[in-house]
Amino acid sequence: MIDLKFLRENPETVKQNMKNKFQEHKLPLVDEVIELDEKSRKAKQEADALRANRNAISKQIGGLMKEGKRDEAMALKEQVAKDAERLAALETEERELSDKVTEIMMKIPNIIDPSVPIGKDDSCNVEIEKFGEPHVPEFEVPYHTEIMERFEGIDLDAAGKVAGNGFYYLMGDIARLHSAVISYARDFMIDRGFTYCVPPFMIRSNVVTGVMSFEEMDAMMYKIEGEDLYLIGTSEHSMIGKFIDTINDEEKLPYTLTSYSPCFRKEKGAHGIEERGVYRIHQFEKQEMIVVCKPEESKMWYERLWQNTVDLFRSLDVPVRTLECCSGDLADLKVKSCDVEAWSPRQKKYFEVGSCSNLGDAQARRLKIRVKGKDGKYFAHTLNNTVVAPPRMLIAFLENNLNADGSVNIPEALRPYMGGKEKLIPKN
Repeated sequence: MIDLKFLRENPETVKQNMKNKFQEHKLPLVDEVIELDEKSRKAKQEADALRANRNAISKQIGGLMKEGKRDEAMALKEQVAKDAERLAALETEERELSDKVTEIMMKIPNIIDPSVPIGKDDSCNVEIEKFGEPHVPEFEVPYHTEIMERFEGIDLDAAGKVAGNGFYYLMGDIARLHSAVISYARDFMIDRGFTYCVPPFMIRSNVVTGVMSFEEMDAMMYKIEGEDLYLIGTSEHSMIGKFIDTINDEEKLPYTLTSYSPCFRKEKGAHGIEERGVYRIHQFEKQEMIVVCKPEESKMWYERLWQNTVDLFRSLDVPVRTLECCSGDLADLKVKSCDVEAWSPRQKKYFEVGSCSNLGDAQARRLKIRVKGKDGKYFAHTLNNTVVAPPRMLIAFLENNLNADGSVNIPEALRPYMGGKEKLIPKN
């Protein structure tokens, strides 16, 4: 959520930002907010004047009563009673107008960074850099579920009977590989100075609306029936929520945290032929990283965060690239974002395995995450990035480390988490 004062003083900038994000349908919201805000400020101004007048009259009444001028005092009391009725009406009006302004402001997208390329959707995202040499083996690379089945490592049919489509059983070496990647990612981030955390896997609605837009919430979140609780779609949500309504000492920043959690997502929309198996699912596990920092440091942390993911994938012999997300592909709260994509030897192209985002002070403003500095209080900046999400990571890992005989190489960095194994040998 952007600063109301900024919108009031720069309405055309806010409108141009909407156009850059191809959200022209939201343009009327700017003028609506300005009009409602003006009414709200006028109501507040009149209410403040009535409160000041009430205090002054109260002193007069006391003086008149002491002087024995009861009739004059009673006349003033009648005036105070009338003013009280008007004041109550103004306070109600002010509260309703303020709530309406906040509701609309939640729909207005954050101001994107000037460096963000302008484009309507993800087809306009721009490649930044490649890391590692993509390769295509001479032998045919099977679909990832076929590779897993050779190790008796996946059962989609049983999962379908138990929970429906979008779920899976991982077993044996594949399940161990899944857990090994999570554990390795945890230690990788701890070694980079991040504090490890296991957060709540459910959050209240005020945290949900603090960390994402209404559109994202509807598309992603599962609500617990009868309770004010939602299953998290990523641990970023509860990790940022950890700082809700706090005032943080400037000298203690930045807070750098890495968190493990299961994730639950509706995954609405079309599921293509390449999104079967464990690519697009309703439940998965993930290692995440978040940063709460001073505004002037958020650009630096943004660069560090995506580099962490690149370095982790390269340590596991998976070629990756980074893509700058264009304006139309940015969620409303994001200032800037890039995707990390892994190479798929089978598809002969890259696919998304993580996303890094700088949200400026948008989440902090919604959740009231403030910083106390030498010059006063201000809103922190928040950032998040995927360390690794094993279902998609497993696809990239298996394809890039597969041998012609069906075995899978275990990179040296992962061997301590796999009991020292250097290879996985298929059973089928």
